[in-house]
Amino acid sequence: MDIKKRMANKLKKLRNNRDAAAVAKACGISRSALGMYETGARIPRDDVKIRIAKYYNKSVQEIFFA
Repeated sequence: MDIKKRMANKLKKLRNNRDAAAVAKACGISRSALGMYETGARIPRDDVKIRIAKYYNKSVQEIFFA
């Protein structure tokens, strides 16, 4: 599995049943950007990776590189 697919799967699993719009707003990104990250269409910039990791109380490494 490539890195984009692993990242996408982790993000989808972390969001679980949370509202995507609420997660995106809390992370300071658009709903469409979150959707692209969760499908593996795009990889977030480093500053966005940090905000997402803080939101989920995980490390950037856990979500995006492990």
